Amino acid sequence: MKFQLTVLACALALVGCADHAARERLGIEDASVLKTGIGALQNEAAGAVNPQWINTYASIQGSRATLNSLQAQLDQTPGEQADYFHAKAQCWINAASQARDAHDDWGFVEEAIGQAAYITMNLARGTSLSAVNPALRTVSMVRPDLWQIINTIKADSAVLRCPPAQAPLACAEVGLMQAGHDAWIRSFSSAEKRLPEVRESLRKSAQAALQCKEAQQSASSEATPAPQAITLGGDSLFRFDGADTVAILPGGKQRLDALAVDLKKQPATRTLKITGYTDRLGDDAYNLRLSSSRARTVEQYLRTRGVTLPIIAQGRGSANQRVDCRQAKRDALIRCLAPNRRVVIELADEASLDRSADN
Repeated sequence: MKFQLTVLACALALVGCADHAARERLGIEDASVLKTGIGALQNEAAGAVNPQWINTYASIQGSRATLNSLQAQLDQTPGEQADYFHAKAQCWINAASQARDAHDDWGFVEEAIGQAAYITMNLARGTSLSAVNPALRTVSMVRPDLWQIINTIKADSAVLRCPPAQAPLACAEVGLMQAGHDAWIRSFSSAEKRLPEVRESLRKSAQAALQCKEAQQSASSEATPAPQAITLGGDSLFRFDGADTVAILPGGKQRLDALAVDLKKQPATRTLKITGYTDRLGDDAYNLRLSSSRARTVEQYLRTRGVTLPIIAQGRGSANQRVDCRQAKRDALIRCLAPNRRVVIELADEASLDRSADN
């Protein structure tokens, strides 16, 4: 019996030493986390619940049903599922699920669900999001050196145009914050165990960004000319019956952003001609207004992205229909007429402006 107790005491002592060493390696600067035992802080600065936290997170139910519902909402949001914000929302859901399964009752489950829900809601609305990580009550800063690497990767403009680099970067941030939560509850060894996965995600992100940058440089060196005329489907560019900047869909913004990058490389002697078209439904006056408004909105959007070329924006209403549909049911008819709802962007020299590429 004495031998067993001795072994147990030694094992506990080794665990304590290992945890202490892990705490040192984490580079924690939060004084409230570093101080333990008698005299340790229990105030708001140390993470005690305050009214603001209660108002934000107390109503969140950390149940499996909540997580499943949030997952379903994220799966239905428009846009590329592997981009930065989709990946970040997914990793927050995963972090919440892990913490819930571990019976973590410190508030991290609610915070993780709250972050995932906020991103998902804004993705669904098509509103812009900030990539800045929030300060959470149950998360302390660990491994400042890894955060510096994260910020360096995020500052690289190539990452903005490289979805393969964005997903691992987003998950590395969430993983490092989850390690920060482990440190906040004094589980330093658990925090350290998350670091290899964080480092691997950062390696993948940096490698993908480098590959994207090399591909972009290669494409630029080939001097591929911008397309003389491109057609953007109205239904993928704008919300149905919408024509202002708010009505531009996330996928439409991505296409216009990419187009703006190419257009800014064009010589000043080139001119853009933006023409909006509608389907045949509705009266002629309304269709002309809608098509003109969409053309002007595209013009304004490209201007805000730095395009300085001369631009001619016009609407042609229901002219030059691409398809002729005769479905009896209105929903089916609207779907069939989709190719007629479009915005055509032509890049031409002044001498060729009179020629129209009615696509």
